[in-house]
Amino acid sequence: MRTSSVVRNTKETRISVEVNLDGTGAYDVKTGAGFFDHMLEQLARHSLIDMKIRADGDTHIDFHHTVEDTGIALGQAIRDALGDMAGITRYADTHLAMDEALTRCALDVSGRPFLVWDVSFKRDKIGEFDTELFEEFFRAFTMNSGITLHLANLYGTNCHHIAETCFKAVAQTLRKAIEMDVRQSGRIPTTKGQLGG
Repeated sequence: MRTSSVVRNTKETRISVEVNLDGTGAYDVKTGAGFFDHMLEQLARHSLIDMKIRADGDTHIDFHHTVEDTGIALGQAIRDALGDMAGITRYADTHLAMDEALTRCALDVSGRPFLVWDVSFKRDKIGEFDTELFEEFFRAFTMNSGITLHLANLYGTNCHHIAETCFKAVAQTLRKAIEMDVRQSGRIPTTKGQLGG
C-alpha cells in the first residue's frame, strides 16, 4: 500500500496528515478554515486519495500559517507515499469545467518541484478566506511533493467556482499521474534511472 503519515508541529501550527494513494477518495478534514476544508475534501474525493487532515493553527491572526503548513505536510506525505515512483504514469493533464469557469492543469510527478500559477481572483476573499492563500497552498504543496504543477484558469467570473476548479483539476490530474501503468512493469518512468534530480 502506498500510504504515509506526517506530523508537523511548529510554534504557529500543529498539523497531522495521513494519505493512502490507492484509496477511494475518503476524507476527514478539519483545519479550522471552512472553505479550505471544502477544497481539501474536493482534492481527496476527485483524486481518490484517502486523506485525514488535522490542523490547529494561529487562526486568530489569519489562515496563512495553517494553509501553508497544511500544504507542506500534505506534500511531504504524498511524496513519501510515492516512494521511488516506480510504475507510475507520471504525466497527466486535465481541463475541468464548473459552470462558467474552466481551469487547465498539467503536472509531472518528477521529484522536481515547480509551480506555474496563472490564476487570478476578482475578490480578495471568499467568505473569510483570503483568495491569495490558494497560491500559497499550491506552492507549499508542490515544493514538498516534488511535483511540477502548471495551473491556469482560462476563464470564469465566480471566485468560488474558479477556486473549486483549481482543486478539482489538480485532483483529477494527480489521480491519473500517480496511477500504476501496467506497461511500465515497475520501471521508473525516466531514462535517467531515477526521479528527483
